[in-house]
Amino acid sequence: MNQINPQDEFWMKHALRLAQKAWDMNEVPVGAVLVQGNQLLSEGWNQSITLNDPSAHAEMIAVREGGAVLNNYRLVDTTLYVTLEPCPMCAGLLVHARINRIVYGAGDYKTGAAGSVMNLLQDPKLNHQVDITGGILEVECAELISSFFKYRREQKKLSKLAGKVDSDVSDTK
Repeated sequence: MNQINPQDEFWMKHALRLAQKAWDMNEVPVGAVLVQGNQLLSEGWNQSITLNDPSAHAEMIAVREGGAVLNNYRLVDTTLYVTLEPCPMCAGLLVHARINRIVYGAGDYKTGAAGSVMNLLQDPKLNHQVDITGGILEVECAELISSFFKYRREQKKLSKLAGKVDSDVSDTK
């Protein structure tokens, strides 16, 4: 059994708190933290709906902010912690930014690009490969996402039910 690196666990817990911020904004709860030398550079959480921006994933926001902090588009010697395995868009960003390492919580078996569906981060055809550590606080990360989508489905059912009740009331007038 592998020992969890305490630093990885610490930063993933921080990313989980950011994922909760996304949930609170009715966004898919994903959080990301960019670290260099165990120092926080930047952070982000999903904001695609809020910003009307399909690229406003947690990773994108953290990496953009990290570039501004370092005043460089190359983020060498950095580690990105994210609660959900990156999608292909975010994986491409990590390669182009020269992120050294990614640590993710839950795998994404629909769009994951760090090994679940494909592995863009370590494709030998690309000019940079990213070290990958997956499954850190996996249960907590996966439960947060699952709970969110369960909640959204329940809200949708309640909304439909409310619409039916309104319709039934209108029919009796």
